[in-house]
Amino acid sequence: MPKRAGISLPDRIGVLDLQGGVVEHVRHLERLGLCPVLVKEPENLSGLAGLIIPGGESTCLGRLLTIFGLDEAIIDQYRRGMKIWGTCAGAILLAAKITGGDHCLALVDIEVARNSFGSQLDSFTDYALIPELSPVRLPLTFIRAPKIIKVGPGVRVLLAKDDFIAAVESDGALVTTFHPELTPCLAFHRYFARKCGLKPLDETIVADIDPAWDSTSWTDHLRI
Repeated sequence: MPKRAGISLPDRIGVLDLQGGVVEHVRHLERLGLCPVLVKEPENLSGLAGLIIPGGESTCLGRLLTIFGLDEAIIDQYRRGMKIWGTCAGAILLAAKITGGDHCLALVDIEVARNSFGSQLDSFTDYALIPELSPVRLPLTFIRAPKIIKVGPGVRVLLAKDDFIAAVESDGALVTTFHPELTPCLAFHRYFARKCGLKPLDETIVADIDPAWDSTSWTDHLRI
């Protein structure tokens, strides 16, 4: 771990490993030369530069966070400077307000509406140009996705589409209602790593759209 003026600095990103798309996030971080940490209990948060809350089932994830005492631990580490990124269900958990429901971590001043596109059969893919992240159009995968319908002060919109917002950030957080980890897109993981103060492999080594990406990489999940 790097040191500065005798103080240890965090140099790794954690992935919440309770339920949902854990392996896919781990693989993307590894492609960028980073060493992800699986977070199952509060002790695993120690020394992390950032934490990814993956997509999955938000109600289930919220309950597990409480059961394992991770909800308060995450809030505490966030307030101490750990960055956080929520994808899809993770976006719901980070939102300060849920339309017609109760909030969980409430770390980002946004309002989110759950399952806004319908059932699983209404999932879809799209492309968008997000200049803050990449000069190329990036693939987007929406699976029973929520919509961000309001943002508060200090929250910057990265991607707005039609009648909803799909990606935002604050100084301490990144929120996406879609799943970059289910595509060959590494731009979001690279952007988050840099937001955490880390140095992932740059675009000259691994492109924003990784041609070596294999959509079946989740099948080797027993390795982690």
